[in-house]
Amino acid sequence: MFETRLDADAQAIQTHFDLILGRLGDLPVVQAMAHATQGGKRLRGFLVLESARLHNIDIGAAIWPATAIEALHAYSLVHDDLPCMDDDDMRRGRPTVHRKWDEATAVLAGDALQTLAFELVTGTEAGLEAQVRAALALRLARASGAQGMVLGQALDIAAETAQHPLALDDITALQRGKTGALIEWAATAGAVMAEADTTALQDYARALGLAFQIADDVLDVTGDSATVGKAVGKDADAGKATFVSLLGLDAARRRADDLVEDACDSLGGYGARADTLKEAARFVVTRAH
Repeated sequence: MFETRLDADAQAIQTHFDLILGRLGDLPVVQAMAHATQGGKRLRGFLVLESARLHNIDIGAAIWPATAIEALHAYSLVHDDLPCMDDDDMRRGRPTVHRKWDEATAVLAGDALQTLAFELVTGTEAGLEAQVRAALALRLARASGAQGMVLGQALDIAAETAQHPLALDDITALQRGKTGALIEWAATAGAVMAEADTTALQDYARALGLAFQIADDVLDVTGDSATVGKAVGKDADAGKATFVSLLGLDAARRRADDLVEDACDSLGGYGARADTLKEAARFVVTRAH
């Protein structure tokens, strides 16, 4: 059920991207935006759509914030891949934007994707009430900026030149911003659209986001670039502290499994309706890319 729905939601989001980007003309920066938004699991967009289903929100409305979070995530990857940051040549099995075009185009495409995300959550086409659109936008700003993802990225960069490796609590806090903040926004979006309590989905997302990052650290050690779709082993080569380097491979996997159980337990109040979200949590720690 989960993988079928994940694939269907990914296709729906891609169709929506094609519609939105098709309005912008055939300019190099738009081509780069389209390149950056193709492929990937679309897990964040899926979480928006599934949390919307959980709260009986029309998917025709929810597709707008689902596409928005994927646009914002794509922007973060385009900038993260730049030579001044992680300096990666491959993303999702294809050349990164600055390799396929150039650095200036990559910066501008990332900027445009970030602003597109806010256009998609604040526009009237979804038919959402003004206070709902405002809440989604405010939460997205906090999740993506200096209180969330950007903070996590900044801490990650600072750790590369720190005199002492980060401790486990430091890495947990870093990843709660870098990876977890957007996952939390996505998983709670359905409740926000329904103007319902977000607590259970917030607890689910926080456990899920940390499990996701631990799984990423495991893949960086055990995966290969052809399967993962990007370079692996870079953290170890750089001497960066990760969940695997601090806990060991087996203990890191156990920690991720425990977090998945925490995530699933937090959804108890939704009953069987949340089964697909529980499957999503289990997928996070068993994925190969």
